[in-house]
Amino acid sequence: MAVVTVNRGAVSSWVGIARLCAVVASCVAFSLVASTRDFGGPYGTWCMFSWCFCFVVTLLVLLLELLELYPKLPFSWDDFTSAFSMLAALMVFTASVVFPSIFISSPCSGSKCARQAVATTFSCLCFLAYALEVGLTRAKPGDVSSFLSTVPGLLKVFEAYVACLIFSLLDTYSWAPGLQWCVAVYSICFIVTLLIIISTIGRCLSYMPCPLEKVLVAYSALALLMYITATVLWPLYSFRGRSRPEGCGKGCSWDKHLGITFLTIFNLIAYAVDLIYSTRMVFIRAPA
Repeated sequence: MAVVTVNRGAVSSWVGIARLCAVVASCVAFSLVASTRDFGGPYGTWCMFSWCFCFVVTLLVLLLELLELYPKLPFSWDDFTSAFSMLAALMVFTASVVFPSIFISSPCSGSKCARQAVATTFSCLCFLAYALEVGLTRAKPGDVSSFLSTVPGLLKVFEAYVACLIFSLLDTYSWAPGLQWCVAVYSICFIVTLLIIISTIGRCLSYMPCPLEKVLVAYSALALLMYITATVLWPLYSFRGRSRPEGCGKGCSWDKHLGITFLTIFNLIAYAVDLIYSTRMVFIRAPA
């Protein structure tokens, strides 16, 4: 009979404690929101999905580490957990901002509003737990055994997530070639970045016939140049001669284009920092 080994360090270490806190906080958040029965629409569905998804995956991670079953999995466990903790932090942060802004009315009164406020508080605590995990598991300078735990690796997850947010806001862009180019930039960079993340977790990048580190630096530089053009062209074609229309409420196209503008700037900064760190890791090495 196979002997199951219990690794108590999976729940007693600082990383394990952070994961336990994230499990509890996410469970409380989605349970309270579910009790209000007011989470309809795309925004409420996204928030509930974020809390439930992070709860389930984090609980699974804890069980696999507690029973020491993760070495049998056919992918890089350290890269997977690093990427997931970063993704979970971003998802829960988004839910912590979106949920109260959409569902909590002002003035806030009554049992329902109190439960929504407490759920928002626990969502924020959940984000802090995942942020703590990211900080605890981030690779130290000179340690590149787990690429997705390095700053460039974590930025890859951030870049892909921001691109997903951009796609969620896209509506009308077919009328201008400049906007079509911007959508092409978002799509190409998202696909390549996602392939890098998946290939890293699946341990496939080592089979590339060319120097991987230099390829990643070249890609970061190209993506940065592409995002520079998108940062200029998107607001130019979106707002030139167009002021915010009166009665522009929820789902207004003008507001969506403004959100895409800011998200494009965020990703531009991310790719710039990614290029700086990647260049330092490849070409500027500490003396042995």
